[in-house]
Amino acid sequence: MTPRDRLAAWAEAWLGDRDADRVVPPSGQTAWLTVASAGAMAFLAVFALALAFAAGTLADRWSQGLSDALTLRMPTDATDAQVDAALTILRTTPGVAGATVLDDAAQAALLAPWLGDGVPVDDLPLPRLIDVALGDPGPDVEGLRLRLAGEAPRAVLDDHGRWRAPLVDAAARLRLLSWATLGLIAGVTAAIVTLAAQAALAANAEVIRVLRLIGARDAFVVRAFARRFTLRALAGAVLGTGLGALALAALPGAGDRIGLLAGIGIRGAQWTALPLVPILAAAVAALATRGAAARMLRRID
Repeated sequence: MTPRDRLAAWAEAWLGDRDADRVVPPSGQTAWLTVASAGAMAFLAVFALALAFAAGTLADRWSQGLSDALTLRMPTDATDAQVDAALTILRTTPGVAGATVLDDAAQAALLAPWLGDGVPVDDLPLPRLIDVALGDPGPDVEGLRLRLAGEAPRAVLDDHGRWRAPLVDAAARLRLLSWATLGLIAGVTAAIVTLAAQAALAANAEVIRVLRLIGARDAFVVRAFARRFTLRALAGAVLGTGLGALALAALPGAGDRIGLLAGIGIRGAQWTALPLVPILAAAVAALATRGAAARMLRRID
């Protein structure tokens, strides 16, 4: 049996043939409910998926951005000789790509978000800050601290670990929440399709009894309903996914911002995940319909 034959056999086993779904009403409230709910859930799933991808990207940016540099904070009364000695140690340390003393303008720019523009840096007892760029691989941070302790005992070498860890943890939790949201969307879709299938089965109870009298098996009815509702859910999910993709494409770019919601979207190879949304919606609808049909048929005498 060729792969095409196997696919056809699988589709017939799960969805039945085209003639079988004549027992299912082709239109009505159940049809619109299935299509509309699948479309709405797919639209939300696209944004949940985009948020999951954005959270992962955000975690990588925060982690990478803070792990590529160190900051050496010299005491306020540090002399130029001590600063020069610290610079010499930093620049001769393997794994350090460069070290630069921040001037008054750079320090004023750092304080601007809290103190506003035009901060009188000369009037404030600010420490001397040295920005340390790291290479690949980076230096031995603990060994570097010991070397600096001999020349500048009160200097503090900050590896940004206490800032990086909470940010990365927050982004990881946001990503986990996004995947949980996708699971919740799948569950709501299954519940709505189940209710729609049960309503359609109840409305066609007399038709099902007649089919049984002429020899139709319950598996025939189950496949008929599964086919119709799966195709409805697939059509609605394709529409919802397409609208969600258009909405994402219309969002403004993040630029250089690294805010929590900046840059939400799908980029590059991530777009290949979107076709999975209608496929999974159809799979959820097929499983939900088969289960609902099997339960309802046991209740119909």
